[in-house]
Order: sequence, then structure tokens, then C-alpha cells
Amino acid sequence: MHQALGILEVTGFTPAMVALDCMDKAGDITLLQTESNDFYGVVLKVQGSVANVSAAIAAGQAVAEQMGGKPVATIINRPDDRAWAALKSPPESSPLIQQPVVKTPVYESATGSSLRKEPAVADSNSFALGFIETQGFTAVFEAIDSACKAANVEVLGKEKLGGGYITVIVKGDVAAVKAAIEAGTAKVQGLGKLIASHVIPRPSAAVLALLPK
Repeated sequence: MHQALGILEVTGFTPAMVALDCMDKAGDITLLQTESNDFYGVVLKVQGSVANVSAAIAAGQAVAEQMGGKPVATIINRPDDRAWAALKSPPESSPLIQQPVVKTPVYESATGSSLRKEPAVADSNSFALGFIETQGFTAVFEAIDSACKAANVEVLGKEKLGGGYITVIVKGDVAAVKAAIEAGTAKVQGLGKLIASHVIPRPSAAVLALLPK
């Protein structure tokens, strides 16, 4: 395997997904997998040429830093074959949070093949994803109810990282998602700790490939 491996570790699911979106748009890279640790962190593992991986990691690290995600990154050129036993993890789920710890992207295409093709759901420039991440269930439940009442959005599901970190994800057109996320974020204060909230217009294939199905 002659490609470089880029590793970006980010605190918080939302900053990690925003970083991944920037990475996928910054360079011709392929998402290998994501892996959650037990300290609210998400590790993004991407592959490609050294130049593309370097550009992607730089873009992801910059946006994660802006969002308070405390990013840590490295690039491994041509990983040793023996190291892959640790670098690439087998499927794993946490019984505590009842969610996968290791996620492999599932790319969809019109023919149902596994080719790396952006799903049709992202073909529209008006399509967006919205994220609200809190520490505490009460805050995120109030936030998502307020978001749905504020605009016409669809709830895709929620992601848990442990430590009380919960993210709700919505989709819809850009204007609706922005209105929903603004309304939901405003409800968090006093009920829990806001970790992050963000809107990703026309999300990349890598981000879409990790969404709850």
C-alpha cells in the first residue's frame, strides 16, 4: 500500500464532522474509517497521495481548531504493512452507549454499487445538514424539539460519544436548517452545556457516508 495515511483526532462529534467535510473538499482523499475513543474524541483516518492528504489534514485541523475541537494530527507516509493490524480497527460497538465505536463509511450510488460516489441527496446546492451537540440529554431534547418547530427539517438521528456528549442531526434546505439550528441552539442555555452547533451546506460524500441510516 503506497498511499499516505492521515490521522486527525478531534474532540466532539460535530467538530469532527465539520473537519471531515472540509478535508473531503480540500483534497482527493478517501475516508478509511472513524474511531471513537473514551474521552469524547473522534479519530478520522483518511488515505490518498501525500499532497492530497496533507492538504486535507491542514484544512480539517484548521476548522477543528476554530471550533474548539482540540485537534491532533499526523501523516504517515506508506504505513508499514505490519502496522495495519493496529492502524485499521475491526468493527466494534460500545454496550455502554449502544453505538458503533468504529465506523466504516457506506457510500451510495444510483446503482447501489460501492463506488465512491456522492449520494443523490447532496446533489442540490440548497441541501444542508445541521448539528447540535450538547453535554446532557435534557438540553439536546429541548433543542431538537425547538429546531423542528422552527423550520421544516427532518431528524436523521442522534450520535453519542460517552461522557454525556450527544449530537442530534437534521437535514433540509439551507435556509430551513439554519433557522432550525439557531432556534435549537438558543434553547440549550440553562439546560446543559453546548459543545457545538453547525450547518454544513452541500455536505461531502464522506460525511453523508457516516450518517445514521
